[in-house]
Amino acid sequence: MTPQALAAAPAGRTTVHRRPLSFGRFVAEAQNRGALVVQPRMGFSGPALMRAGLLATKGAADAVVGTMTIDSYTRVSDEASAVRALNSGVPLNGFPITSYSPHTSRWVLDGVRDAGFPVQIRHGSARPQRIVTALARLGLDATEGGPVSYCLPYGRTPLLDSVRNWQESCEFLAGLRATGAEPHLETFGGCMLGQLCPPGLLVAISALEALFFHRAGLRSISLSYAQQTNAAQDRDAVHALRRLAGEFLPDTDWHIVLYTYMGLYPQTRSGSLDLLERSAELAVETGAARLIVKTVAEAHRIPTVAENVEALRVAARAASRHRAAAGPGTLPDPPAAADNAVYAEARALVEAVLNLDDDLGQALLKAFARGYLDVPFCLHPDNAGRSRSRIDGSGRLTWSEIGAMPLGPVRDRGRRLTAAGLFDALSFVQRRHDRTLPPSVPRTPLPPAARRPAAHRQHTQEVAP
Repeated sequence: MTPQALAAAPAGRTTVHRRPLSFGRFVAEAQNRGALVVQPRMGFSGPALMRAGLLATKGAADAVVGTMTIDSYTRVSDEASAVRALNSGVPLNGFPITSYSPHTSRWVLDGVRDAGFPVQIRHGSARPQRIVTALARLGLDATEGGPVSYCLPYGRTPLLDSVRNWQESCEFLAGLRATGAEPHLETFGGCMLGQLCPPGLLVAISALEALFFHRAGLRSISLSYAQQTNAAQDRDAVHALRRLAGEFLPDTDWHIVLYTYMGLYPQTRSGSLDLLERSAELAVETGAARLIVKTVAEAHRIPTVAENVEALRVAARAASRHRAAAGPGTLPDPPAAADNAVYAEARALVEAVLNLDDDLGQALLKAFARGYLDVPFCLHPDNAGRSRSRIDGSGRLTWSEIGAMPLGPVRDRGRRLTAAGLFDALSFVQRRHDRTLPPSVPRTPLPPAARRPAAHRQHTQEVAP
């Protein structure tokens, strides 16, 4: 690609192009016909490879959403470094949407995105304004993130700035409704740090971010939750999230998006595929409409296009088998299933935050300042850092310290993790699915994560520097 082709998209008025079927409606129609929508976390810096990846995943299953994951330079608004890398032939870990010309990006999408294959932009930015402007210029209207979930885990951007940036971005996206579009925004709050965060807090942050989007004018929203360490607890969590969405988003087209486990992934092929299939089954059992998949390469490197296609097919087949085996009318009833401890904890956190200020952005800032929301093992300066969690004997995530969060007494209070204990907890799912490793696959050694919480090393495909 020549340097001329890498010129940043021109500033000025955004030209919005005619859009096919909306993202939210595509997911709803797939769910109505009994299909789980599957989606990769795929992003490449080369336009030809990005286009090839989209084309390959497009036909991988009955209902697939395309993904263009943005590179790490772009997510921190460092387009100059992105352009230098591209001009030097250095591949990035995603597609630099604000550095390529609109002509180049449109070529990537031309004949690929259509009514049967919506494309979502995924990034990881606490400063998403240029990204959402660029995606709108291309006629796209689906992305994800949030003022909390795309700030605390990823850097040191002040939460105050992130809230302001996301307010502007949400209002910009909501403004696209005047053009006839129905922009879609997905919360990332249910995936905070990817692991070792008890589900009550994940559900609460996901619900609060969805409400933040709603108050900014968006009416097509998905609420995320990441598969954790115990299937029964995960079922409770997704049902709780569905109940909160029904309570707080009554005039909204919403759905639940489940993420296959985001922490240290199994190193063996059999362990990886087994964990992926379990996540597909969890989605079916809980009424989640969309699944973000992981591949057999997650523990080792960025996946290839072929590995992404395989993951989509494996997940879709597992969901179909599980739905058929369950039979019509045999899956849990969400309203009844939502009457559980995760819902009670999440509801208490949501209400505590909403009572702080009528402006939800201000309420979130006050909640973190007072420790009402406190993410365990998160080193961001605006996080109180007084909460801690552990995995109990049944594999459930529980609190050992809650700081100032309004959650009542803690059963395992004071049981603080050592460095070795933290690493054991972080590798719990990996070890459970890799019961036996062949001699050629070494077990993961104790990494620097034992000295600095490894929860900060997640999402290498999406946002690693």
